[in-house]
Amino acid sequence: MTHLTHSKIQEGWLNHARRCPSPNFNARPNNSDISLLVIHNISLPPEQFDNSYIEDFFCNTLDCTQHPYFQSIKDLKVSAHALIKRTGEIIQFVNFNDRAWHAGRSSFQGRAECNDYSIGIELEGSDNTPYTEEQYQQLITTVQALQYTYPLITQERITGHNIIAPTRKTDPGPFFDWSRLQAL
Repeated sequence: MTHLTHSKIQEGWLNHARRCPSPNFNARPNNSDISLLVIHNISLPPEQFDNSYIEDFFCNTLDCTQHPYFQSIKDLKVSAHALIKRTGEIIQFVNFNDRAWHAGRSSFQGRAECNDYSIGIELEGSDNTPYTEEQYQQLITTVQALQYTYPLITQERITGHNIIAPTRKTDPGPFFDWSRLQAL
């Protein structure tokens, strides 16, 4: 498959992503398959982009004196497998074979605890901001690599955080163009 030449996954790591290892992960349960992809959005502080606060947050190094909002998240221990910044840069925090802490209490098609069997991709953004062309390009390339490596992640098993935790979450939000992803 020639379209994957620049986006291979080797031993759980995307070869063109910058690695920024997070301590917020653990092993998946032994009986888990990797069969779901969850799309999220994040911005820190909310609605602000182009800084290192998301990386700091996922790595437990966020200086909570930098913004009042950070006080409300200072005790959280969360991560995603990867982040796609607005520039298209991809940062990987957790090996895809491990369990990142991105979904919280969640379920998909009646199966609880999505972190056990999913991969979480964050897009730097918010519910109120369109995503960039660079983000869509990188997301599509990354999804293709993930589906090649983890074939149980079918088109029907790519979802939003809002679907797996509907009473708690709204992301990736109304500006996310699902049809672009489905056009793979």
